[in-house]
Amino acid sequence: MHYPEQLKYVKTHEWIRFLDETTAQIGITDYAQDTLGDLVFVNLPEEGDEVTAGEAFGDVESVKAASDVISPVSGRVKSVNIELADNPGAINEDAYGAWFITVDNITDTDELFDAEAYAALVEEEKSRT
Repeated sequence: MHYPEQLKYVKTHEWIRFLDETTAQIGITDYAQDTLGDLVFVNLPEEGDEVTAGEAFGDVESVKAASDVISPVSGRVKSVNIELADNPGAINEDAYGAWFITVDNITDTDELFDAEAYAALVEEEKSRT
């Protein structure tokens, strides 16, 4: 597992890549995709939808389970990675390249972790299972 230093993370295993001070891409972490297994379906919001920090904006389904995708920040959906609808397996191939949505007008960034803190969180979770 790797956790790129330039990204921020949340405890629900999503990452956020800031493109500027108020716009960012969101996806799920390498740990999340590995835990879920082979992804077969992705449900994403529409452009213009509002997302709220700590609330689901979509979901993913794998051969093992379904899981909500939780927004790490609040804002408005600027764009959606529609390629994931046809190829959800791209998330398994490159969790940090397969972004789900781009959000702008970002607020509520208080719960974001750096890579080191997120790696510690993952290790703690692994030790409990």
